[in-house]
Amino acid sequence: MAELIAGLIDVLADAPLTGNPLPAPTAMIALLHLHPSLEPRLRSGNDLLVESLGVPNPPNTIIPSIHYIDSFGNRCARFVAPAGHLRLSGSNIIEADSVPDILYPDARQMLIEDLPSEVLQFLLPSRYCEVDQFGAIAQSLFGSVKASWECAVAIRDWVHGKISFNYNAARPTKTSTDVIIERVGVCRDFQHLAITLTRCMNMPARYVTGYIGDIGQPYSGVGDFSAWYQVFLDGRWIDLDARHNYPRLGRILIATGRDAADVAITTSFGATNLIKFYVESNEIDTEGKLVALPLDVGKRASLVTHSEVNIPTQSNPSMASPTQTQSATT
Repeated sequence: MAELIAGLIDVLADAPLTGNPLPAPTAMIALLHLHPSLEPRLRSGNDLLVESLGVPNPPNTIIPSIHYIDSFGNRCARFVAPAGHLRLSGSNIIEADSVPDILYPDARQMLIEDLPSEVLQFLLPSRYCEVDQFGAIAQSLFGSVKASWECAVAIRDWVHGKISFNYNAARPTKTSTDVIIERVGVCRDFQHLAITLTRCMNMPARYVTGYIGDIGQPYSGVGDFSAWYQVFLDGRWIDLDARHNYPRLGRILIATGRDAADVAITTSFGATNLIKFYVESNEIDTEGKLVALPLDVGKRASLVTHSEVNIPTQSNPSMASPTQTQSATT
């Protein structure tokens, strides 16, 4: 099982409150619940607590939210945050897959005319995936590759091999064109480029956000949300990851969309300033005890502290949140 703890604005008792996170009452949308498709595997939690912090005078006030399912099938929460300090937090326990990502070497690409109508949108250009500008590039690189799983994997591997990971290269306006020119980015940039090239080859591809914890892997640092993508082959959506280019354990789905703009952690219709950001994902046994990582056992306990919560997000490299907050995924 996986235990997931997520706090978008997580202000701890020993952390000083500075700045003015919300200068005025602000309408917001949050995508911080697990995907509805995971409900049969949910063991506890999956509630989003929205609190207006009593600063400087407690107590905190719980802000009511309304839940709805968006056009992509994601569970969203909408609310109006009062001026001042806001905290979004939640945790859950879910039965995770017991095996790494499944490979589908015999999966075939479907003809456009045979695709379900709702899938066609994932062939088109979107905010960060300029499909209309990449046709010649995609054909020159993958035009001779068999239109199937083989082509999908060739694109994933090419992006993984050509793009370098660097947190400092994150910025909210970065598109696939920027990524292929600069050859550096964060997790979401890898996926955007792979999605763009995949769509150019007439394979539907969509962006995914969720958790990938250090489950069955050595400790890799302070947590974050993660991104990968899915390709539609043989009538099913199949997970691929141009950043973590090997089968992973513990992918936990939050939301899917055309690209990162559709699955932002929060969308705020007004000025907001992100103060703290904290995500943790762990494997636990049936008794609820933490499962040790395979290497560097004990290192996690010494490195993960509540003082390590100031992790910039993809559209928040200077800790000043713009309209959409998207994680600078690991």
